[in-house]
Amino acid sequence: MGKDYETAKACISPEEESAVVIRQLLERKSVRVFEERPISEEQKRLIVQAAMEAPTAGNQQLYTILDITDQKLKEQLAESCDHQPFIAKAPMVLVFCADCLKWLAAYREAGHSARDPGAGDLMLAVTDTAIAAQNAVTAAWSMGIGSCYIGDIMEQCETQREILGLPEYVFPAVMVVFGYPTKQQKERIKPKRFEMEDIVCENTYHRKTGEELRSMFRDQVGEKSYEDWMAGFCDFKYNSDFSREMTRSVEEYLKEYGIAAVSLSK
Repeated sequence: MGKDYETAKACISPEEESAVVIRQLLERKSVRVFEERPISEEQKRLIVQAAMEAPTAGNQQLYTILDITDQKLKEQLAESCDHQPFIAKAPMVLVFCADCLKWLAAYREAGHSARDPGAGDLMLAVTDTAIAAQNAVTAAWSMGIGSCYIGDIMEQCETQREILGLPEYVFPAVMVVFGYPTKQQKERIKPKRFEMEDIVCENTYHRKTGEELRSMFRDQVGEKSYEDWMAGFCDFKYNSDFSREMTRSVEEYLKEYGIAAVSLSK
């Protein structure tokens, strides 16, 4: 794991360790502006190792991590991921791909007539991938390194396949950019999350009433009416061109898994 990791761990007593982890999880927020300060190779290895130690279905690690070090490629990703220049300025960029190909290739290398991957295999791989990415994010934050998830990596299927060299059964589920946050980013207030009762249902799913939904969004709505705030957010996010493009691209990826999606992108 490296001496830096062991030294840091030795500084925390067992009684303090859980409190440190919980505090970091509660305080972590997305960072989109970075200092012009490199992330060392040792730190990168620690972050990636933390990702690889994440829980994984059957110890299969159904993902591949692309370490984007080429500046021109970063710039291409900044454009293809909804024109976000800060991606190109990030000292470290990792693309976490849900990978159903490696095990399929391994089975067939052994001469086994393994079936083609299906929907369940893809969902399991995406779960593995997202858990690994979050481990990387948490590890980075513990070292003072900020990060931001880029969901737009799922857009522009044809472009991403070309620039990242993605074969069939490899889906770019998550991209994360990393860097040391600027003073402004450190001091930026973390957006408030929903209340626990808004998220947790005991035993079975509870469909919220209209009154419960209005209560759930009271902090987001603020002084606006519920109707006006929800209309604006829906148009900006859910009904947006980039959201429709993401749906179209994911539907394209799903085709190789034999999944005929009912398009919502039109």
